[in-house]
Amino acid sequence: MKKTIYFICSGNACRSQMAEGYAKSFLPDWDVRSAGIRADGLNQRAVQAMSDDGIDISDQKSQVIDEKFMQEATIVITLCGEARDKCIIPQHARWLHWPINDPALASGSEEEIAKAFIEARDEIKQDVSKLADYLKKQL
Repeated sequence: MKKTIYFICSGNACRSQMAEGYAKSFLPDWDVRSAGIRADGLNQRAVQAMSDDGIDISDQKSQVIDEKFMQEATIVITLCGEARDKCIIPQHARWLHWPINDPALASGSEEEIAKAFIEARDEIKQDVSKLADYLKKQL
């Protein structure tokens, strides 16, 4: 069976994109994708935050949920309440919910906004790292 992970958030601009980047790095033998309820475009602050940690997501594209991929997913991870509430997760998929604050909603100085992206990135990295460790032990 093909091993797939689908990260879902509202606009597929920040959180799910960062999660996809880390999962591709930590789980290279998995088919990892991300999507959103909407496709708001890849957020350049997310690209920068990931680049600062050595992960290049600049070629990733913002996209809406692919129902075929969703139906075939091994693991579906929602990263916000909107995705959790609006997605119909296939019964066979392992579903995880990681509520991560949306850094795109941060306000204040450039420094404060950048800090919100770094905090979201670090939380996502920790979650994906734990998941990767778990999956490597299971398989």
